[in-house]
Amino acid sequence: MAKLNTNSKQGFTIIEVVLVLAIAGLIFLMVFVALPALQRSQRDTARRNDMSRVDTSLIQYQTNNQDTGNGDLPTTASWDWKTQDDDNDPSTFPDACKSNKACSFLQRYMNSGTDSDTNTFKDPDGTYYNLDIAPADTPVPELPAMNYTIYVRTGAKCSGEDVATDAARHFAILYRLEGAGIYCIDDQ
Repeated sequence: MAKLNTNSKQGFTIIEVVLVLAIAGLIFLMVFVALPALQRSQRDTARRNDMSRVDTSLIQYQTNNQDTGNGDLPTTASWDWKTQDDDNDPSTFPDACKSNKACSFLQRYMNSGTDSDTNTFKDPDGTYYNLDIAPADTPVPELPAMNYTIYVRTGAKCSGEDVATDAARHFAILYRLEGAGIYCIDDQ
């Protein structure tokens, strides 16, 4: 009868443990690298949806003002929360908004809340959108990474990441995305 060795222990070798840890580390690394890109992509998708909402609202504005003979968009108007709001709280529209066409457009057409004095139109990261409406020949300034300004160019259509002159009642909307350049959408 053969004698059994009772002192031998079964377990993992150091190489097996290191290999499993290395594979787990690679999986965690891939998740942590991919997660911010996925979140950035989701925010950019929400921004594209917001720009589609602006497009629809501008068409609605033109339709609503067609009977008055003033169905054209304002030729020049801009609204910047940082410079227009003295108490730096854009949750309510200041009185100056009443005389500003861009702010009035935001107030009347872009807010989803029931209180017309509250600005609810925000970027997915929580910053309030600014609005700049100008003719097609007005250049869009060199855009920094994120400046939260929606550029509407009247009498224009999209041409890549820029605008080209078109019929007077047409317009193009440009917005800087977080991860994919400038998004341009027009009413055509």
